[in-house]
Amino acid sequence: MGGLNSFLDYEIVELLLTLGTPRKDCKAIAKEAIKKFGGLRGVLDASLAELQEIDGIGLNNAFGIKLFQAVAERHAKEQISEKISLDNPKAVFDYLQKSIGLEDKEHFLMLSLDGHSNLIKVNEISIGTLNASLVHPREVFKPAIRDLAAHIIIAHNHPSGNPEPSPEDVAITGRLAEVARIFDIDLVDHIIVTRDKFLSMKEKGLLS
Repeated sequence: MGGLNSFLDYEIVELLLTLGTPRKDCKAIAKEAIKKFGGLRGVLDASLAELQEIDGIGLNNAFGIKLFQAVAERHAKEQISEKISLDNPKAVFDYLQKSIGLEDKEHFLMLSLDGHSNLIKVNEISIGTLNASLVHPREVFKPAIRDLAAHIIIAHNHPSGNPEPSPEDVAITGRLAEVARIFDIDLVDHIIVTRDKFLSMKEKGLLS
């Protein structure tokens, strides 16, 4: 048996729907959901109201799907290996995609790294649209000093799906880079994460 990995997308949705209505054949409904939302990820990301637009999906069924999504995402956020190397922008994106990449609000994080670019700790600095008052250097560097970080990476998500930095993103990055030099802590990069894309401000030439 291959577990859920051996299931087709519609079969996973069918199973989730059956949990809400155990004596009902949900195969056709599951296939309709996959078709309407473009796959398993689309079904999981759909709202309660959108799910209930499909004939045969009631509140209990929709809630079961959203509960499964919440549990999966919570597990992804909490699952940390003992040593996670974040030595390139793609590695940072892969690590953060399933957590902040799926959020509908902006989350600004500071990742403390040791001298070998291994993750020490993820520190959440703010939630909400970025501005200078939310991302104060004190809130970024206090945990970096506490973590004895040799390097730090800052990262935030763009719920819009567009990873291009805003003028505010650029200004905050420049300000934090100046403070990093004062504390002699290496600000490696500022990574902007979306559901399926990322942008490195270092590679973009916006962090020197």
